[in-house]
Amino acid sequence: MQIGIDLGATKIEYVLLDNQNKELTRSRVPTPKNYNETIISIISIIKDIENKNKENLNVGICHPGATDKTTGLIKNAHNSQWLNDKNLIKDLKNKINNNIYLENDANCFCLSEAFDGSASHYETVFGIILGSGCGGGLVINKKIISGSNGLGGEWSLNKMPDLDVPNLKSENKLDFSNRIEGYLSGKSIEKNFKIKFKKDLTAKDIFSKYRKNDNDAKNFINDYKDKLARSLIIIITTIDPDAIVFGGGISNEIDFLDEVKLLTSKLINEPNLKTVFLKPLYGDASGVRGAALLGRDNFI
Repeated sequence: MQIGIDLGATKIEYVLLDNQNKELTRSRVPTPKNYNETIISIISIIKDIENKNKENLNVGICHPGATDKTTGLIKNAHNSQWLNDKNLIKDLKNKINNNIYLENDANCFCLSEAFDGSASHYETVFGIILGSGCGGGLVINKKIISGSNGLGGEWSLNKMPDLDVPNLKSENKLDFSNRIEGYLSGKSIEKNFKIKFKKDLTAKDIFSKYRKNDNDAKNFINDYKDKLARSLIIIITTIDPDAIVFGGGISNEIDFLDEVKLLTSKLINEPNLKTVFLKPLYGDASGVRGAALLGRDNFI
């Protein structure tokens, strides 16, 4: 058995998997907004599961951002700032004696779907999370490729292709206004829709109005399709994956992947685009499942 923990910005989800990938336990608790309470919450989850199962278990944890391979410190956790510059594994190991494995949340999402999910039959899999933020992960032969800087898969940090947007800069902070995340994430959808139409709507409401043929929402989402297709050019022309799996809350609203694939194929002049666009088999549960898989003997 292995424990998986997903450190989200608003909730900590956890799961216990047996060695046949069956879920034995799944639950969630609110995410504390400071680091020390986050440590306490993680330890409480682990001890509770172990007490019920009378066994010391491996623990995989997925989180936003990346872990610096030299220092062990978490970086680029934009939606969970309290994790940045913290050595989560070291701080946990000072209090518990479990084997602990740490990975980016999009990498764990991709691992889950490549291991036994919708992309399990493919060798090279790219996983995209379109949620409040925007992330990506790469898995080849069912192994996470995180890269020397822990930035493997973070395609959303690139500038959106073919858009004439000023290169705005802000001191000591990465500016996403002209980057892929600045157009595709849920927060960006809401912000950009409000700027364009002076209407304060949630991303879910915007997609709902699009499906009801509201003119403003249709124009906005049709433009979103184009931007999503343009962003995928970077992935396909660089990695050329067998499959791309789309997860996250915004992906749950997308029912036009075939249309996006057609737009992408036209943009790169590849009429017989072989890359498969997929929805995840495990939905929003994939990230925490992938975290649990980190503790498997064949991944250690």
